[in-house]
Amino acid sequence: MMVRRCLWSNGYRYRLHSKDLPGKPDIVLLKYKAVIFVHGCFWHRHGCKATATPLTNQEFWLKKFADTITRDKRNIQDLLDCGWRVAIVWECVLRGKKELPDIIATELVDWLHSELKLLSIPSSP
Repeated sequence: MMVRRCLWSNGYRYRLHSKDLPGKPDIVLLKYKAVIFVHGCFWHRHGCKATATPLTNQEFWLKKFADTITRDKRNIQDLLDCGWRVAIVWECVLRGKKELPDIIATELVDWLHSELKLLSIPSSP
């Protein structure tokens, strides 16, 4: 919701969860041919401290996580191949905040007006 509120208040209009695009992106900005995913670090395996693997039933969890990573990569590549630009905002930069930090908002807006095809915020854990 923070990302959506920030975009909307700055005049960016978007659609939510387009079922006709690979991965049903969280936010679709048609004017910029750009999509934004807000990924949970645990489920999508960001690599930060929130990426812990449960100690019980590890075989199940490792397969589930591997499948998610494979699906994410495939969806992102499919979007890029169709000419879409993709941004991923990781949960760890949003957790515990009431509003989107200015530095992240600026990074997203700058990306929308750039030619950069793929953006990850933060880029590494």
